[in-house]
Amino acid sequence: MDLQLEGKTALVTGATAGIGLEIARALATEGARVIITGRDGAKLDKAIAVVEASGGSNVTGVLADAATVEGAGIIAKAEPLVDVLVNNLGIYESKPFGDIPDADWSYLFDVNVMSGVRLSRTYLPGMLERNWGRVVFISSESGLAIPQDMIHYATTKTAQLSVSRGLAQLTRGTNVTVNAVLPGPTRSEGIEGFLRSQASDPSASIKQIEAEFFATARSASILQRMVEAEEVANLVAYLASPRSSATNGAALRAEGGLVNTIA
Repeated sequence: MDLQLEGKTALVTGATAGIGLEIARALATEGARVIITGRDGAKLDKAIAVVEASGGSNVTGVLADAATVEGAGIIAKAEPLVDVLVNNLGIYESKPFGDIPDADWSYLFDVNVMSGVRLSRTYLPGMLERNWGRVVFISSESGLAIPQDMIHYATTKTAQLSVSRGLAQLTRGTNVTVNAVLPGPTRSEGIEGFLRSQASDPSASIKQIEAEFFATARSASILQRMVEAEEVANLVAYLASPRSSATNGAALRAEGGLVNTIA
């Protein structure tokens, strides 16, 4: 299926690895001009090379920390106009509630929530003026099913749902849409370490550890396996395309079912 992204400009934050990199790759191979952001120049260059090797012919990078006011300003100055904004930047950690200091709460909110707020504030008005645009927030199933060892992370993901739904209401009657994607546990560079930290036997094989994790910590999962980053990217590419024109204000679960959609 042609997603009709040829000629569109897409900005993907936190796209030097994991889900963000796969989203950048998917959009680029569909013909979009893709801008990726990152804090590490070497990782940024490597990510650009990966996307280009996959067939993306028009990809550039902006060296900036999208979680800061200064970084958001650098991005806006480098790319003042985008058609598609994917607020992917995010971090997580497992920590008992009583051990989470204020600094951790503030840092996770800056990275996971305020990065998307600032960039949406920058780009949404132009989308509305041109009467076309897409904003996609990469939230998490944890925004609805709160893990007891990641309450601060889950709270930021719930906040993303509120922001995305609120912004969608500002697009009423236009050809601009704002949606959120809620991946379940997704395979990434850091996931094995996280799973081992949760396992009853950290020395077991990763296959055994994954099975235990889904049997205990994620027993409600329909897939009962890790989501692949490419699978999330496929959903995001659809939401970013003109073909998703009737999907607005939705929270779409990239784990095995639709959580909530209100067009």
